[in-house]
Amino acid sequence: MFGFFASQEKKMRANAGNWLELADKVYHYRRDVLTPALVTELQLRTAELKALVKDRAGPEKLKLGIERLEEVMRRTGGAIYPKTALVENIEFFLVAAIVILGIRTYFVQPFKIPTNSMWPTYNGMTPEVYKTRADEPGPVAVGARLLAFGAWPHRLDAPAAGEVVIPVFGEARGVVNCRIVPGRSWLVIPTQLREYTLFVGTQEVKVKVPLDFDFDWAVYDAFFGDRSPYTPQAMQAVVQRKIQAGQTETRVLNGRPVQCIKTGKSVQAGERMFSFDEVTGDQLFVDRMSYHFVRPSVGSGFVFRTGHIPAIADTSGDQYYIKRLAGVPGDKLEIREPGLFRNGAPITGSSAFAENAKRTNRYGGYEARGGLAAGQVLEIPKDKYYALGDNSYNSQDGRYWGFVPAKDVVGRPIFVYYPFSRHWGPAR
Repeated sequence: MFGFFASQEKKMRANAGNWLELADKVYHYRRDVLTPALVTELQLRTAELKALVKDRAGPEKLKLGIERLEEVMRRTGGAIYPKTALVENIEFFLVAAIVILGIRTYFVQPFKIPTNSMWPTYNGMTPEVYKTRADEPGPVAVGARLLAFGAWPHRLDAPAAGEVVIPVFGEARGVVNCRIVPGRSWLVIPTQLREYTLFVGTQEVKVKVPLDFDFDWAVYDAFFGDRSPYTPQAMQAVVQRKIQAGQTETRVLNGRPVQCIKTGKSVQAGERMFSFDEVTGDQLFVDRMSYHFVRPSVGSGFVFRTGHIPAIADTSGDQYYIKRLAGVPGDKLEIREPGLFRNGAPITGSSAFAENAKRTNRYGGYEARGGLAAGQVLEIPKDKYYALGDNSYNSQDGRYWGFVPAKDVVGRPIFVYYPFSRHWGPAR
C-alpha cells in the first residue's frame, strides 16, 4: 500500500514539473502580448505550484495546484497551450521526419539495387519463370510472394493458335526488341516502361515491365534455358544459332519490319504461353559513416554518386550507383580474361573476385572492354577510385565511364533488409 501512494506522489510531482515547464514557455513566448493582469495571474499560479513541489506536498494538493495553473494557461497559452490533436500530430511527424533525414544523411541510407550489374552477389529485378500453369502459385501464394519478395505476376495467354515468335535486335536494351512507353508505377505514379511484343501466329501479345527489368532473362528461361543458366552471352548465343539455322522470319512491328526468332513452342488459343514473376531488386542499408574515418578497401561493396562523372551525369544526372571497389589511388589494374589483376597479381579482397576468375557459382568472369581492354594496364590516379560490377558482361562500370572522385564516395552496403530471399542479412 505504501508503495502505491509513493508511486502516485512520484507521478504527480513529475506531472507538476511538466506543467511548470510549459507555463514557463508560455510566459517567455507570450508575455509581450498578454495584459499585465494575465501576466501577474500566470506568475502567481506558477509560483504556487512551484511552492507545492518544493514543500513536497501530497498528490491531492499537487493536483489542485496543477488545475489552477491549467485554468490560467487556457486563457493565456495561445498556440502553445492548449494544443489540438492536429498540431500535436504535425509536430510528431515533423520531428520524426527530421530524425529520419538526419539518420539517412549522416549514418545509414536505404538503397535499392536497380540493375543486375552486381548479380549474383546482389539482385536487381529478376524473373521467376513458370513453365506450366500447374507450376504457378495460387492466389494466396501470389499475395504472400508480393509481400515477401515484391514479386509481381505476369500471365500471358495465347490469343490464337501458333508458334511463339520473338522480335529481336531493337533500338533499346538487350536482345529482345522493345520500345519505351509511358506507364505508371504502383498504378499511380507516372513513369516510363519497356513494352515487349511477342507473336503467336499472326497475333501480337504485349507485356510492359520496368525499365531495369531484364526481360531477356525471362525469355531465355521460358523458351531456351534447358541447356545452361542465363547470362547475356547465353541469350546472344541462342539468337546467333537461330539465325545461322535459318529459324527466323520477318514481321511488321509498330509499322516497321523486324527480324524474329522462332522459339519452337506452339500453343493453342487460350493456352498459357508465357508466365513469370517480376521480383524486386535487393534493398539494403548503406553505412555512410565509416568512410569518413577509414579508407575504402578493395573488394568491398562501394556506393557513390555520379554527379561528377561526365559520362553518366551528362545523360542521367546525379544518381547513386553500387559496384565493387577494384582499385584505389596508385593501383594498376588489368583484365586477363576471365580474371582481374591488381598490381600484377590476381586481385583479392572479395570472394566475388575469385568466383569470377574461376567462372563458378554463376559468376561469368571479367570482360576486357573499354578502359580495361585486352592488354591494357590502367593506373588509378590520386583522389580517384575504380569500380567494377560483379556481372562484368552486363555492367556499365569504370571500364566505360572512368574513375569515381573521392569526394563522391557515399559508403558501403551493410545489410540486405528486403526482399526476404537468400540474400537477406549482412551484405557481401
